[in-house]
Amino acid sequence: MPTHDFSGQTAIVTGGTRGIGAAISTAFLDGGATVVATYAHNDAAAHAFADRCAAGERLELQRFDVADYDAVEAFFRDFDTRHKHLEILVSNAGIRRDRVVGMMTREEWNAVLSTNLGGAYHMAKFGVQRMLRARYGRIVCISSPAARIGFEGQANYSAAKAGLVAFTRSLAKEVARRQITANCVAPGFIDTDFIAELPDAQQNQYRAMVPVRRFGTPEEVSHCVLFLASPAASYVNGATLEVSGGL
Repeated sequence: MPTHDFSGQTAIVTGGTRGIGAAISTAFLDGGATVVATYAHNDAAAHAFADRCAAGERLELQRFDVADYDAVEAFFRDFDTRHKHLEILVSNAGIRRDRVVGMMTREEWNAVLSTNLGGAYHMAKFGVQRMLRARYGRIVCISSPAARIGFEGQANYSAAKAGLVAFTRSLAKEVARRQITANCVAPGFIDTDFIAELPDAQQNQYRAMVPVRRFGTPEEVSHCVLFLASPAASYVNGATLEVSGGL
């Protein structure tokens, strides 16, 4: 059962057709929102997600790369032809290119920063323009405990997620007077396809790092996103909410 009513609201969820993003999109749909779920490449997964949701006209799929500024601008121009307003933006799209710094290629560094941090900026720039006119909005960026901890082999990912926290804090101050909030949710080890594909020994190692001794679920992340996107969180601004079992 949804804990918040988003009927009549429109939400954009980047990376919204797989894993955590799919859970977030589903939760908003269950709450009555119209959801635009974006993805970059995997058509089969996106359409399979849409088939599972069976949400009809309240779910819209859009394929583009959030790291591409021009593609994001074009997406929002097209968005305006079908939607009169935008209340919620969830920047969830992200990639990983793990490698120790001494061996990391320039392309691996740039790709992660461009998608995970640059993509959030691109979406927020054009999303905020629409929210400012309405004097209302909720922006939630999906960060990671890696922003605080730093994991071996993930300097690019950790840097992007730390930058996302700082970006969101600044954005929160810029838009607060227009009844727009910006916050981060930082999921830890979540039971998604990525975790499932790891060797059992590595899964056990990760699980042992978590004080509650289990992985989180995508749905547990989505509950936190929905709270921050709701009117109930109107005084929560510039915050980062970790969903990590105590990492």
